[in-house]
Amino acid sequence: MSDLSARERFVITGVGLTAPGGANDLPEFRRRLLGGVSGISTIDLRYMGKAPAGICAFEETRYRKKKENKRGTRAGCIGVYCAGEALADAGIDFSGYARAKTGVYIGLTEHGTVETENEVYNISQFDYNVDYWTHHHNPRTVLNNPAGEITMNLGITGPHYTVGAACAAGNAALIQGVQMLKLGEVDLALCGGISECVGSFGIFASFKAQGALAEHPDPTKASRPLDRERNGIVISEGGCVFTLERLDRALARGAKIYAEIAGYAMNSDARDFVLPYGPRQSECMRLALERAGMEPGDITIINTHATGTLQGDIEECKAVREVFGECPGTWTNNTKSSIGHAMGAAGVLELAGNLSSFTDNMIHPTINLDNLDPDCALPGLVAGTARKVDRVNAVLNNSFGMVGINSVIIVKRFVAN
Repeated sequence: MSDLSARERFVITGVGLTAPGGANDLPEFRRRLLGGVSGISTIDLRYMGKAPAGICAFEETRYRKKKENKRGTRAGCIGVYCAGEALADAGIDFSGYARAKTGVYIGLTEHGTVETENEVYNISQFDYNVDYWTHHHNPRTVLNNPAGEITMNLGITGPHYTVGAACAAGNAALIQGVQMLKLGEVDLALCGGISECVGSFGIFASFKAQGALAEHPDPTKASRPLDRERNGIVISEGGCVFTLERLDRALARGAKIYAEIAGYAMNSDARDFVLPYGPRQSECMRLALERAGMEPGDITIINTHATGTLQGDIEECKAVREVFGECPGTWTNNTKSSIGHAMGAAGVLELAGNLSSFTDNMIHPTINLDNLDPDCALPGLVAGTARKVDRVNAVLNNSFGMVGINSVIIVKRFVAN
């Protein structure tokens, strides 16, 4: 391997995450996914009452004090935890990397609504006297807040910002990390996505008004993409941060390598605020394959974005069939069936859930798929129980969002050549 080729290759070397249901590291997350364990429970919302939701429970004071968490945000707290775990998992202590050449790129679907709703509710208890409005509101609600909280916690002085790309934001932030490494702007990238959505009444109310909020007497059965009985989205919080390095630097320090970034693509539907469009999704998948130098048959696992909405599921499945319909060695699964829709964290959490396939050669199942919608039939759909295969070579991860934004990331098994 030449030095030049190694500098032009980018690898994931650390994973820090918190997922609904108490999965706070990759091994536990993987165990739950392979076992078909749902992370969905019930939340009691202000004004609305109970609804199924994905809620995280992690050690919030592992990397900063309770007082610091109180001054910051829930998104920042999740971000600090995931970033700390990612660095620990990668074995990075900044002895080999300069903090000034480290970038932090965090994907968010939205930010600030939780803080604003809470403050409006708070002053409503005092006859809307704004003297009771917190002076921390502005720094809590600026879009770069979670990424900035990570840099303050870690003393990182390189660039930080948030990538706003609706529910494609996690993938978009990972793509941004690759691009900044490729440009030489940074030597190490902390990139991923965060969702604090379960703290926002407005998000639940909006999906309910659209008829797109999932309901089920058993919350663990509520998230059911591709199933005839699906009736909407299960809203979840969560976070996932990757450490992303150039291959030459990772090899030089003897890092473990989860996967290599093979290709990626983003495009726009340019059609509708909410309704997805399969033809643009298939174009995005084809562009990612082209950039990876791959054919559809080179992909072993497709992790679908499918959220449990009628048109969203059907449009994506049409797109997947159009690209991968003649690929007998390609399998598909869905992670949201187990953890709900973690919005800005969805793409990276779902990618993380499939990374271990390169070492265990297992494909985690889509759960709650009791009665497949025939319009959602997919090649090699893994449902109910995990599937063992001979070898996993590449994973394609779909992540799409409102206002017509599409993202696709392909990661492949690392092979030194």
